[in-house]
Amino acid sequence: MTDVPRESVWTHQIDDVLTQIIREASICQVKMMDPGVIEAVMQNNDSVCGHQNPRAFKKLREALMMGFMVREKAYDRLGPVEAQALIDQIRERLRKRYEHH
Repeated sequence: MTDVPRESVWTHQIDDVLTQIIREASICQVKMMDPGVIEAVMQNNDSVCGHQNPRAFKKLREALMMGFMVREKAYDRLGPVEAQALIDQIRERLRKRYEHH
């Protein structure tokens, strides 16, 4: 059995979660790349929002928590090196998309 299908499943799941994070962050005008912002969102601190939208902020926080869970599962299933490489590739693709928003 090859790793390609297994990695493809993880790529899809991680990409979906990160896409949702970008969408909700855009609605709330949250600068996810700024230092301390992810921590603030995780602590349910909406002061990092440039635009108040409680529903979108809640979805952003939930997507962020889901992202951490998916990442941990990917590490368990793929191994830390493979999972991190996959996450880095997805993060770079999304960073390029995020810069256009």
